[in-house]
Amino acid sequence: MLRLAPAGARTIVDMSYARHFLDFQGSNIPRAMQKLVATRLSPNFREAVTLCRDCPVPLPGDGDLLVRNRFVGVNASDINYSAGRYDPSVKTPFDVGFEGVGEVVALGLSASARYTVGQAVAYMAPGSFAEYTVVPARAAAPVASVKPEYVTVPVSGTTAYISLKELGGLSEGKKVLVTAAAGGTGQFAVQLAKKAKCHVIGTCSSGKKSAFLKSIGCDRPINYNAEHVGTVLKQEYPEGVDVVYESVGGAMFDLAVDALATKGRLIVIGFVSGYQTPTGLAPVRAGTLPAKLLKKSASVQGFFLNHYRSEYQAAVEHLLQMCADGDLVCEVDLGDLSAEGRFIGLESVFRAVDYMYMGKNTGKIVLELPHSVNSKL
Repeated sequence: MLRLAPAGARTIVDMSYARHFLDFQGSNIPRAMQKLVATRLSPNFREAVTLCRDCPVPLPGDGDLLVRNRFVGVNASDINYSAGRYDPSVKTPFDVGFEGVGEVVALGLSASARYTVGQAVAYMAPGSFAEYTVVPARAAAPVASVKPEYVTVPVSGTTAYISLKELGGLSEGKKVLVTAAAGGTGQFAVQLAKKAKCHVIGTCSSGKKSAFLKSIGCDRPINYNAEHVGTVLKQEYPEGVDVVYESVGGAMFDLAVDALATKGRLIVIGFVSGYQTPTGLAPVRAGTLPAKLLKKSASVQGFFLNHYRSEYQAAVEHLLQMCADGDLVCEVDLGDLSAEGRFIGLESVFRAVDYMYMGKNTGKIVLELPHSVNSKL
């Protein structure tokens, strides 16, 4: 059974008649939509992904929601996904995008136990770079309203929260280094470490980003275009740092390893410096890594959000509540300062990805999807 949103009413129809209902019974849901599809595997996002303009609007299953996307998030790992690195067996074509915020416009009968048509939700599910996305109800969370700040939570916020909670061992007085600290995920790592009463150091690429980091509680921003990160760490933190939250890779990873204190922990949540390369990895001094870790009784551990599904729902609900209560800064970058202006419409995803890899963004990059001209909604 499927619950839909026809003009002025909500009706339950049998799944076998759902497409007929959408096409001919006055539904507000259009027959076709736009979405982004990976049509070849490549670390070059523009080469890998195609904007398809006449795709059928999908139907939700019994436990699913059909969400009309209003804001969607851009992640550095969108390139890894479209390059096929997360699942080497993946075959094109496949939908891209990880997260969004929008309204429920149709839902399966089981999903209607918790959700209703018209409700605002945030979610993490594949295929968010589309006007409409089918989202398993278990992958969504209710939000008070449709606003871009909520897009920061499903991937970026939960990655920081769960990784630091499970792997960080944070406690009062610990020194925490966050790389790419002014980005979509880094901003949460900084704030959560401060809430644990840690001393936080954050790397960034500009004076503007340094000011932002100070505004969210970072004790020592390091603008690596004005100061050498390794020199600052050696001079100001001679005993080392207790926790490194690392997402850059390459030379930054090497500096972070050298900066670890005795029994220090380095959490790898990404290696963005290598995402656009054919190999996917920027060189690191791996040959000396065992000796360095042994000398300090230190550790390096990776974190991939999909491996922590059991922790996910509680984390996303907790963070969304913090965001709604104003207890968490959820900075979004809508592209207002980009060369061509605000990121609006699916065609601007390509521009937003370029903007991110040029290091221009402060906070999470979010796109707005206006109402489709083909839709009455």
